[in-house]
Amino acid sequence: MALSTTNESGAMSKNAERTYIMVKPDGVQRGLVGNIISRFEKRGYQLCGLKMRTASRELLEEHYGDLKSKPFFPGLVNFMMSGPVVSMVWQGKDVVKQGRSMLGETDPLKSKPGSIRGDFCIDMGKNVCHGSDSVDTANEEIKMWFKDDEVMDYKLTAYKDIYE
Repeated sequence: MALSTTNESGAMSKNAERTYIMVKPDGVQRGLVGNIISRFEKRGYQLCGLKMRTASRELLEEHYGDLKSKPFFPGLVNFMMSGPVVSMVWQGKDVVKQGRSMLGETDPLKSKPGSIRGDFCIDMGKNVCHGSDSVDTANEEIKMWFKDDEVMDYKLTAYKDIYE
C-alpha cells in the first residue's frame, strides 16, 4: 500500500501518511458516518478505503489486543460486535496526529467543542469513533481491516489546492 500523494513534480510529499479511522456501532446507529466523512474531506484529507461490516470477535480481539488485560475488555468487544462499524483509510499530511485531534479526547467530556467527540458524545463507552495513535499502528490496523486491493491509490485532483 504505497502512498501516491505526490507534489506537482511527482515527488512524494515528505509528510504524506495514512491512518485508520473507524465509526463505532453507536456512531453508525446515530447516523454520524456522513458527518465524520465530511469533516475529513473538508479538512483536505483523501479517502482511500471505506467499508461497512459487523466485526468478528477474532478481529476485535486482535484490534484491541493491547487492552486484553483490562476489566472492560469483554464489554468493549461485545459492544463493538453489537452492530456494523464503518472502516476508513484516510491519507494526507500528518493525518494520524491531525485525525486524532479531529476526533477529540477518548473521554468525550474532555474533548473540545468542534472535535467529533466534543460535538457528538458524552460517555467514554459510547465515544463514536476510533483513530490510529501512530503511523506504525495505523499501518497495522489498515492491514487488519482491509485487503491490499481494498485501499485505493489515486491522485486527488484537488491536491494542488490543498498542498503547497
